[in-house]
Amino acid sequence: MMIIDGTDLILGRMASEVAQKLLAGDSVVIVNAEKVVISGSKETVFAKYKKMRDCGDVYKGPFVSRMPDRLVRRTVRGMLPRKKAKGKEAFGKLSVYIGVPASVKGKPEKLDVTKDRLKNQKYVTVLDLSKWLGAKV
Repeated sequence: MMIIDGTDLILGRMASEVAQKLLAGDSVVIVNAEKVVISGSKETVFAKYKKMRDCGDVYKGPFVSRMPDRLVRRTVRGMLPRKKAKGKEAFGKLSVYIGVPASVKGKPEKLDVTKDRLKNQKYVTVLDLSKWLGAKV
């Protein structure tokens, strides 16, 4: 089991590396999902997710969650072949948590996709996005 601390990691880059590890057969646990960052200005990031939430029907979907752990989990799902057997199996091995639960023991691994790579670009944390979407975190 691989534990990844999401603090200051870029969402898309982290999700692609996690998807590769899942397809290789590893189990992955992401902790501190609310501290993951999304690159881009606040206005563009909020507009993108607002458009995604507003499209569709409340009865038929698509259903996009507001909670930070669910947003991170859905991003990883988008990078997996989820309609194939290997993608479904890989997605089942992913666990995402807000904070660090007591059940997760071990030292988290470091990924080289921190927000330091953004070089003075703007970013938004997943927690800020979730609160703006209306999550009760």
